[in-house]
Amino acid sequence: MAKTTLKRCAWPADNPLMIEYHDTEWGVPVHDDRKLFEYMVLDGMQAGLNWSIILKKRENFRKAFANFDPKKVARFGEKKVQRLLCDAGIIRNKAKIRAAIENARHFLEVQKEFGSFDTYIWQFTGGKTVRHRCRKLEDIPATSPESDAMSKDLKARGFKFVGSTICYAFMQAAGMVNDHTVDCFRYKEV
Repeated sequence: MAKTTLKRCAWPADNPLMIEYHDTEWGVPVHDDRKLFEYMVLDGMQAGLNWSIILKKRENFRKAFANFDPKKVARFGEKKVQRLLCDAGIIRNKAKIRAAIENARHFLEVQKEFGSFDTYIWQFTGGKTVRHRCRKLEDIPATSPESDAMSKDLKARGFKFVGSTICYAFMQAAGMVNDHTVDCFRYKEV
């Protein structure tokens, strides 16, 4: 069966980049710390924007943020911030750029405390994917008690751009929740 004839969630619409992301990444459980850091940076950058904008700029973000290596990003100084503010390939928002750098530092602290960021972050869902049974796009929540708890704890640790809605988007990306609609071919796959 060709991908174009598969029943999928409505949100990718006919955007090829969004379809590819939906079909291969969204909702797949992630336990790799670098990938989790990537989602943290990208979801923070998305605040107030459409995800398709972030996906279009993803490779530029990868280059600008040292292939999402939190150890390298944590060492970014003021000169690097100024260079990033001039990089038209990424979102040039000073608060978001500074947050990504500060979050890298806190990310490393969490790794040190818990052994991995993965161990820490998955505790909010009891170490397993929360499976929702959404029938249509409107049924998919923007937040949850888990994302509320995650947001509160991350903020207490000094993280920025980690409100409950951003945390929930992170949980969707990292496969901590399965929000594929029940009629989507990916629902049972992930």
